[in-house]
Amino acid sequence: MPPNHKGDQEARISQAIEAIHNNKSPSIRAAARAYDVPHSTLAKRLRGQPTYQQSRMANRKLLPTEEEALFQWVISMDERGFPPWISAVRKMADILLSARAGSPTNTSPTVGENWVRKFVNHHEQLQSKYTRKYDYQRALCEDPKAISDWFRLVENTRAKYGIPDEDVYNFDETGFQMGVIGTAKVVTGSQRAGKALVTQPGNREWVTAVEAINASGWALPPMIIFAGKMHQAAWYDALPP
Repeated sequence: MPPNHKGDQEARISQAIEAIHNNKSPSIRAAARAYDVPHSTLAKRLRGQPTYQQSRMANRKLLPTEEEALFQWVISMDERGFPPWISAVRKMADILLSARAGSPTNTSPTVGENWVRKFVNHHEQLQSKYTRKYDYQRALCEDPKAISDWFRLVENTRAKYGIPDEDVYNFDETGFQMGVIGTAKVVTGSQRAGKALVTQPGNREWVTAVEAINASGWALPPMIIFAGKMHQAAWYDALPP
């Protein structure tokens, strides 16, 4: 870890100020030279200029205890699956300011529009990102408490009957629409204006794929189900034996 030169300098400035107040140094310049600190900085401190840390604290809206409470609230909400919006964090900061001032939120000081961004940057455990929709029932299916009983049953069954990894399979069924082109990064000529367009073939048929992969790392050939009443020879080209 690199040495804290600013912290060392602050300590020397404090020693120099103490020496001047105790008449152990004949002048500000002599004290600055004796304690290896800038003469101008020492002179400003003697005139009452606050330290860098004091200036930072004065410019921060919330007290350290209030920031810690807000930080813990954000972490708690995130762990429960409800990360707060930027506006909600700003509102909570305003509530803390109002509680300290003892006045309603419409008359007490408030934080600025960019305050939450600075708050997030100040705490390396936090970050801001875009959300995505997540179905409640799907979230329940990934809750460790809800699925732990099932995994214990699987573990006990494997132990009881001596089932090896190569006989444990993950079965999945998925569907996709043929002919639909997804968003992708492409390379175009530099003279092209606007977004690049790729023409879709127009086929809208749905296909179902049934896949099975075992715990030892190899997979069974997938089953592909097409919509149709007649078999086509092209469907079976290049299939594994």
